[in-house]
Amino acid sequence: MSFPDPASRMAAIAPFRVMEILARAQAMQKAGRDLVHMEVGEPDFPAPEPVNRAAAEALQAGLTHYTPALGLPALREAIAAHYQQRFGLSLDPQRVIVTPGASGALQLLLGVLVEPGDRVGVQDPGYPCNRHMIELYGGRAVPLPQRGERLEAAEALAPEGLVGLMLASPANPTGEVLSPELLAEVRRRYGGAERFLLVDEIYQGLQYEGEVRTALAEDGPGLFVVNSFSKYFGMTGYRVGWAVVPERWVEPLDRLAQNLFLAPPTIAQHAALAAFEPETGAELERRRAIFRERRDRLHAGLRELGFELAPEPPAGAFYLYAGLPHDWPGDGETFCRELLEAQAVAVTPGIDFGDNGTARRVRFAYTTELERIELGLQRIAAFLG
Repeated sequence: MSFPDPASRMAAIAPFRVMEILARAQAMQKAGRDLVHMEVGEPDFPAPEPVNRAAAEALQAGLTHYTPALGLPALREAIAAHYQQRFGLSLDPQRVIVTPGASGALQLLLGVLVEPGDRVGVQDPGYPCNRHMIELYGGRAVPLPQRGERLEAAEALAPEGLVGLMLASPANPTGEVLSPELLAEVRRRYGGAERFLLVDEIYQGLQYEGEVRTALAEDGPGLFVVNSFSKYFGMTGYRVGWAVVPERWVEPLDRLAQNLFLAPPTIAQHAALAAFEPETGAELERRRAIFRERRDRLHAGLRELGFELAPEPPAGAFYLYAGLPHDWPGDGETFCRELLEAQAVAVTPGIDFGDNGTARRVRFAYTTELERIELGLQRIAAFLG
């Protein structure tokens, strides 16, 4: 008797090509090579000290039991207070659901919003897990019309038969921040009673130009916002995220959370309470300034080497999504593999992020020290000859 094949739904779940590169880079590093890592979207800073201290205190106090499925009431209240303090929004904490990372929030939201066969618009290029989760629930991810890596005008955001739209701002891999005008038009067309709008704001705070905004500035019965303690707050390994949802969706999300996760990790939730302390905020702003300095240096250096990038660097996240130099003969995946072997610089092939002009693009994450970025630029220059 042979073991059965994986479920047919797995055919739509593509692997991350960057994981192959990461595994090879780690093997090279273990063998003694000096690697410059610009492939993984994870801040290189440790979690802030007040956060780690709160985690240790919670552990010492024995706070290791289950919490409610939608999270610690105190954390839900703290997140609501964060929206009041930063954006002037009065938010009912009952509309805040705490999840095991932003990925857990996306899994819950799509689980209650997407029926088999539903068509959901997504950015292409965009974070690949978004389309994979839609497909996992039997839906179909429909790429939105874009020019290169940027969204077109809002008039193009209405392909036929969509039940909803998923957008990210700031976006991975492009770093694009949606303009207030475009976001307002998208909210007008979606986020109402007929079609949902799900906005991924997990890089909120990591913005270097303009005012930091949230899609929640105008409410709607079909508007959902996802955020995370991973990127701006630097708490990737704690695995805590959240979503803000319309009131009528809280109960079905609670039921699904009970069945999928039971509850978010308890120690991590107590640690997250410290993410909103003034001491933490000051440290996070210091780090944001460092990210901006890295962004500007890497952007200038890659343009000097012939990579295709806009004259101005992207406004958010910690990525540069670059077209290969014109005289490079191969595609982005080949470039990444050969650069890694020849010069021990690890970057991500653009094809991981979709099909819209991604073949000759690569993503650089400036989540490493400025000195390592300089070394990486020198090695890329040598590689290009």
